Amino acid sequence: MSDLGKKRLDTTLAIATYAIGSATASAAPTPGGELPKQIFLTASDVLMYTRIWRIYFEEDLSSKSVVEMLTELGLVSAVGAGSAYVISKVTTAIVKEIANWAGPIGWGITAAIAGSLSGLFGAAWALYCDNLYNQKHPQPIEG
Repeated sequence: MSDLGKKRLDTTLAIATYAIGSATASAAPTPGGELPKQIFLTASDVLMYTRIWRIYFEEDLSSKSVVEMLTELGLVSAVGAGSAYVISKVTTAIVKEIANWAGPIGWGITAAIAGSLSGLFGAAWALYCDNLYNQKHPQPIEG
């Protein structure tokens, strides 16, 4: 397996692990306490993004300045992605509050939504990291 192939596999496993963790944490009913739980889940997602960055570039994301990251991402895409992320977290909290009244079926639906959102944002970040890695380390064409 190539170095890039191993990075992609490790990234996929990391995303799956964090998505399952988000789904599990979201499944437990916490009436009236969904917003604080979303803050916890956001922290988990940040750890996922940091882990993916470390897989690709073997450095901690925290060692890069915020300005440097915004330059790499492009300010417009960072703002757009950030807005979409915040909206998805607020929506998940609202849906979870409603689902608490539906019992186990509602909890399962919320877990699926939360896990899917974490996986989706993780995959988007992984695609960004993969693209950046390929720009910095062009892969030979096999033929």
